[in-house]
Amino acid sequence: MEKIAEGFDVFVHDGAKAFGAVRQLRHNEIVVYIENGGDFEVPLSAVKDVHDEKVVLDPGKLDARLKEAIRRAHTGEDPRIP
Repeated sequence: MEKIAEGFDVFVHDGAKAFGAVRQLRHNEIVVYIENGGDFEVPLSAVKDVHDEKVVLDPGKLDARLKEAIRRAHTGEDPRIP
């Protein structure tokens, strides 16, 4: 697995649209900025994969507040803009 670095995009499924980016690395967690949601602390145990400057999270290991923020990440976007 590739080493996580600040700025990597974050996903819940490989191939899905990114919902945020790694803002900070800590000993046992990463801080992820989620669009329209702010910063969230995510335990490293919830990281499923890291490759090609992408962090893929395991949705089964995320708390409800974080899942809701992910769901709302792109709600402010104009759907007519690709």
